[in-house]
Amino acid sequence: MRNAGVMNRSQETSAHRIVVGVDGSEASKVALKWAVRQAELTGAALQVVTAWHYPAMIGGYGWAPVSMVEIPNFDEIAEKVVRDAVTEVVGPQSGVHVSTTVSQGNAAQALLDAAKGADLLVVGSRGHGGFS
Repeated sequence: MRNAGVMNRSQETSAHRIVVGVDGSEASKVALKWAVRQAELTGAALQVVTAWHYPAMIGGYGWAPVSMVEIPNFDEIAEKVVRDAVTEVVGPQSGVHVSTTVSQGNAAQALLDAAKGADLLVVGSRGHGGFS
């Protein structure tokens, strides 16, 4: 799990914090926009979370050995999805402190783990943007 931001763990537990799940879908961007507004109203910090996992077909494509298949860097792709969503939705005018978390694994579990000690967990009504 990778955290980008300047808050340390003791600050996260003592400060108000809103966790929002983002997968690049329009629904997740709407959730992010709502969470930003809520953070502005309450003075909470915002933690934007995404998770990814290797697709089932990563072991090869029938005739091609694994060594011949170029495996994308899913961690970098997920980081770009989060960075792009934050740039698009939050904007430079917001005074909200935003940190991001990108983790490998089940999205629901990543959100539950990140939400421990948070004031609020926000998710969109639909998922499956760039990552399932």
